[in-house]
Amino acid sequence: MLSFGDTLRLSRDALGSHRLRAVLTVLGLTMGVATLITVITIVQGANVYVETKVANLGADVFQISRMPFAVTDYQLILKALKNKRIEMDDYTAIEELCAECSITGASGSMTARARLGDEELTDVNIQGQTPSMAEIDTRTIELGRYFGEIEDQHSARVCVIGATLRDRFFGEADPLGSTIKLANREFTVIGVVERGGAVLGQDTDNFALIPLNTFLKLRGSRYSLTLNVKVPNDKDGFERAQDRAKQIMRARRHLGPRQDDDFFFGTKDSYIQLWGQISGAFFAVFIMVSSISALVGGIVIMNVMLVSVTERTKEIGIRRAVGARGDDILKQFLVESVLQCLAGGALGIALGFLCAEMLNRFTSFPASVEARVAVLGLGLSSAIGLFFGIYPASRAAKLDPVEALRSE
Repeated sequence: MLSFGDTLRLSRDALGSHRLRAVLTVLGLTMGVATLITVITIVQGANVYVETKVANLGADVFQISRMPFAVTDYQLILKALKNKRIEMDDYTAIEELCAECSITGASGSMTARARLGDEELTDVNIQGQTPSMAEIDTRTIELGRYFGEIEDQHSARVCVIGATLRDRFFGEADPLGSTIKLANREFTVIGVVERGGAVLGQDTDNFALIPLNTFLKLRGSRYSLTLNVKVPNDKDGFERAQDRAKQIMRARRHLGPRQDDDFFFGTKDSYIQLWGQISGAFFAVFIMVSSISALVGGIVIMNVMLVSVTERTKEIGIRRAVGARGDDILKQFLVESVLQCLAGGALGIALGFLCAEMLNRFTSFPASVEARVAVLGLGLSSAIGLFFGIYPASRAAKLDPVEALRSE
């Protein structure tokens, strides 16, 4: 029986004598593995992207709102429109009665225009917040400060702006102390929030934060707020705070034991869960399509190997005549198949790394190929080589030596 080193050398020489055929075979599998790895990379990057960008809540923060935060049922949304509004009295009740709620805040938002001189921005997200939101909001003040309790109580017209407003209105100049118009009212800029970048093509820096009482004067008092509660460094306390907040809200709304809540809780996990529901089937289709590409590459290898067996019938007969066993022939053809697949897998992984690097370089998408994905690519290519190489190899091994020598 031949040693593995001899088998490897014979397989390499056989592939080298048919370079064009080997290259075309490797190319087919390369595209299949590259497609699969690119899709997995996009899936992983999308999960990270959603977790860090879309789900902008901290893990220790929950929200209470009149409308559902994460839902795909349109009927539930229509039903929620009939719910009672969440108002400042609800915020005060949670703040005073919920001992488990470490930090409580309230917020609201609307869309309006922003203007400075001849420059104007449309669809600016104006967010009204209580001063306590400075400790809840995950965004960071890069320049200046947040507004305080006195400014909120007196409905002061001060604002903290996002990077888009700063770039458009001030460029490299210092915006602090300048006056801009928000919803046709003049506001003094007291702070700038650190740049957040784009999310799924949407600008997340096109906003301004103002005191909540100022916001309610602009928007009107008949507006439903979102309550925000932070319970840092206490997982059990986080659950207790949600339970206590629910009790307070139900009591204020006079809901009976058998009546459903007419308000909704939202956490970071609820956003991630919704993303999982939306993306699961979508990415499953992507992976299925990319797997088909790898499968096609395997079928190409099997066909080429079958042709190779037919063309090399006499060679197989000579080898059998000089003492090669059927197992030696089987191993040689299997090794040839696996070598081609490994080469295709390695090139596919390299191409996947290149795609990930291009995504990172030219977009804000956090794509990267992890080591385990690279190992998966090599494992997949090896499995394809073994699976689709077995039939051609066994066919070669079963050739009758006498008949093989007679072939032309």
